[in-house]
Amino acid sequence: METPLHICKATPADAGIISRIVERSIRVGCALDHRNDPQTVATWTHNKTVEHIQPWLTDQRLYLNIALLQDKPVGVAMAAISGKLAFCYVQPEWFRRGVGQALVRDLEGWLIGNGLAQVRLNSTRTSEAFYRHLGYQPCAETFTVAGLRAIPMHKGLTPPS
Repeated sequence: METPLHICKATPADAGIISRIVERSIRVGCALDHRNDPQTVATWTHNKTVEHIQPWLTDQRLYLNIALLQDKPVGVAMAAISGKLAFCYVQPEWFRRGVGQALVRDLEGWLIGNGLAQVRLNSTRTSEAFYRHLGYQPCAETFTVAGLRAIPMHKGLTPPS
């Protein structure tokens, strides 16, 4: 990446941009999964509105981060204290440029800092290669939720030495 990327904890004021990044990333970047089916997209995005996101930003069990490039938001991700990586979404024009990797590494650091030794997630087909590149491995049979194939994955976390 040619310009410095800044990852920071998202604040309640970021709810609107988080919602827009997530919806755009799903609509544009995840077509392999939803095949442009309006009902599948609507089901996937229905709980990604500002009203749904705002409580996540004040819940101490959750950590939402945001990636900024020259103060412009380009990606968001969220993990839970239980060790689940809930999502990682990047503006489509920033795919494959290190934004998602930086977001996930920051979430992993937060989980390590909270004493967790493993992280788990449910990947889509679109994201599977990305998560494999970061060291995640499938750990259970795939399943379907809301018309989407979910691939359970996990990764051991090791604190920095």
